[in-house]
Amino acid sequence: MVSKYYNERLAVELCGLRLDNPIIPASGCFGYGKEFAELYDINMLGSFSFKGTTKEPRFGNETPRIAEAPAGMLNSVGLQNPGIEHVIAHELPELQKYFYKKVIANISGFSEEEYVYCARRLDTQDCVGILEVNISCPNVHGGGMSFGTDPKSAAAVTAAVKKVTKKPVFIKLSPNVTDIREIALACEAAGADGLSLINTLLGMRIDPGKRRPVLANTFGGLSGEAVFPIALRMVYQVCSAVKIPVIGMGGISSAEGVLEMMEAGASAVQIGAANLIDPYVCRNIIRDLPAVMDRYHIQNLSDIIGGAL
Repeated sequence: MVSKYYNERLAVELCGLRLDNPIIPASGCFGYGKEFAELYDINMLGSFSFKGTTKEPRFGNETPRIAEAPAGMLNSVGLQNPGIEHVIAHELPELQKYFYKKVIANISGFSEEEYVYCARRLDTQDCVGILEVNISCPNVHGGGMSFGTDPKSAAAVTAAVKKVTKKPVFIKLSPNVTDIREIALACEAAGADGLSLINTLLGMRIDPGKRRPVLANTFGGLSGEAVFPIALRMVYQVCSAVKIPVIGMGGISSAEGVLEMMEAGASAVQIGAANLIDPYVCRNIIRDLPAVMDRYHIQNLSDIIGGAL
């Protein structure tokens, strides 16, 4: 069935999954889509990545866990979520009442076994089109170092998840590394179908009056327009190194930003923090794209992927 929102000029493909357009709200900034579905028809989106899900329910970090930053925000929410069993039993059936397209399932874990458990449970869910594996979590069996900062750990998680699912697996990369290309190549070699980047950059704020960090967790992830040039650089570097598709994200808030990210090599994009400033931003970008494409003499978005490489 052809979607009523299909537009040949905007359509892209991710590992066989056809998207009406490349606009995908990012995990953690869109929940399960329900609140946004009350504002506009979210079926106009290419897809969306739902809230990061772990094996067990998580309350998350202590508050305060949000802080403002110049041209961005810091968060240390700590993967608050109801757990994979609740998501499958309640959130996914509810989601299908207002979103008829395939969704991207974002999973996290604190051990290889937790990633495998979540991937195996979601493999049977027809509404899930792609598994997005967040490897920015600390490995509790590896001294607390993030899976995403070590090529061997990143490759091990990738290979383990690939063994238990037939769905396309996209590994979400951390920017808090010396050379993101090394991690990307390790994931590709281990069988990743695609990559998502970037996750948030580690940052902090200090309250000068109280003389202590604003965030209870001290550090948080920086997102928003401030990170766009860094995200664009990393997407460009990774797309220059790998042959698998990339979903680019980090500070995108306009149709022009979408074009830049795709010309750097991204096959699709995710919009994160901008949704928290303007809940209609994804809708507006989709509406703006054709006119902005005309201005730059672009016929189809698929034609410009990697155009700057």
